[in-house]
Amino acid sequence: MAPKAANDIAQETEALSFESRIAQALPRLTPAEQRVARFFMTQKEALLLGSAIEIGTQTGTSDATVVRTARSLGFDSLAGLREAALSELTNNVPSPSNRLRHTLDEAGENAPAALHHVLDAHAESLRVLQEPAFEESFARSVELLATVPRCHVFGIGPSGAMADYATLQFNRIGLPATALSVSGIGLADRLIGLRQGEALLMIAYAPIYREVAVTLDRAEQLQMPVILLSDSLGPFVGNRARAVLPVPRGRAVNLSMHGATVVVIEALVTALAARRREAALTSLEDLGALRGALDKDWLKRGLGRKGSPTK
Repeated sequence: MAPKAANDIAQETEALSFESRIAQALPRLTPAEQRVARFFMTQKEALLLGSAIEIGTQTGTSDATVVRTARSLGFDSLAGLREAALSELTNNVPSPSNRLRHTLDEAGENAPAALHHVLDAHAESLRVLQEPAFEESFARSVELLATVPRCHVFGIGPSGAMADYATLQFNRIGLPATALSVSGIGLADRLIGLRQGEALLMIAYAPIYREVAVTLDRAEQLQMPVILLSDSLGPFVGNRARAVLPVPRGRAVNLSMHGATVVVIEALVTALAARRREAALTSLEDLGALRGALDKDWLKRGLGRKGSPTK
């Protein structure tokens, strides 16, 4: 049977989502094209902002391979592929109920299947964190945070819980931090405390909503470096962020999952503690002393008479 022409492939895949088109095409791509195609799926910010040469460098291929991969996927050019990715980011955001419906359809009805579905989704996200491009952004983020006297962590909704957790951990290792985790006019009381020379870690996702816009404007006004942790907002922020950590939240049309976000936060805490070792150890010693002052028996909690854990 003769191979299908590129326009035939495009017609067959026209109704599929951006990621589904790529996933369906993967088996017929060369190994080099598969590396590029997976990059398109997991690094949409870099796809939208990077040149063919930059994408080729990050995938260990060439700019010609990048362009050829776009055509092999049924697009007329790299620009056409970018338009499809941007359209999906901005116009086709599934509702929470639709995300859950897709997740349940894929996961099945029994508990072990649900467990493995979630584990597989997190495994895919964690692979992105091991790629050279992500490692470079992570190192740049650590350098920025290691040199500031205070960090502010933005996040609203589920991301607000992530912001509160990051703030707690940063404070524990001796990096003063505040959480910008409230919405509406209450956020103004937090933003008024930002100062020049501090840093902003923003956990947020497309589209840009009012709190994101105002917070970015405030940071820009104060010339504060911004680190963006997002799998979708990077193209809309552009050079306003000094570093972008494109942490996936699971599969595009499935329920958003924040396991990889927690991993990156804890990796930042560990890397910063290593950079500020003595300050981190002193801060945790102070924490232990404060706990002891509040409850002299706190170290013994959860231990039985012979030092074994209680039930």
